[in-house]
Amino acid sequence: MQRILVSFLTLAVTLPAFAEAPQQMLASYAAEASRDQRGFAPSAERGRQFYLEKRGAAEKMPNCATCHTEDPAAPGKHVITGKSIEPLAPVAGSARFGDGAKTEKWFRRNCKEVVGRECSAAEKADLLRYLLTKAGA
Repeated sequence: MQRILVSFLTLAVTLPAFAEAPQQMLASYAAEASRDQRGFAPSAERGRQFYLEKRGAAEKMPNCATCHTEDPAAPGKHVITGKSIEPLAPVAGSARFGDGAKTEKWFRRNCKEVVGRECSAAEKADLLRYLLTKAGA
């Protein structure tokens, strides 16, 4: 019984911390962007546009929605490998943006493939703002 109580308390303490991780990452990207752009504030609308904008970097992956679907709260599928992709938006209950190193790894990889370069802190902040506030709404 005591073991169950300890497990429950550990889970109760961990869940709120996990829920804050995307918000903390958003704050970090916004702070970095504001060093380059005075008065920068993340925009869900710019994030939505960035997510849907078609680019010429990769013919098979012209935008984020190609693999993640137009609704980032829905599961996706990689267009080349066919591998299933969990929803991108944290509102879907996914574990996205919970680990800074993993987030940076995937931003670096996906931005290079889709955008043709690394994404700026402002682009990351805008995209994350969109995913946190608009996706699935």
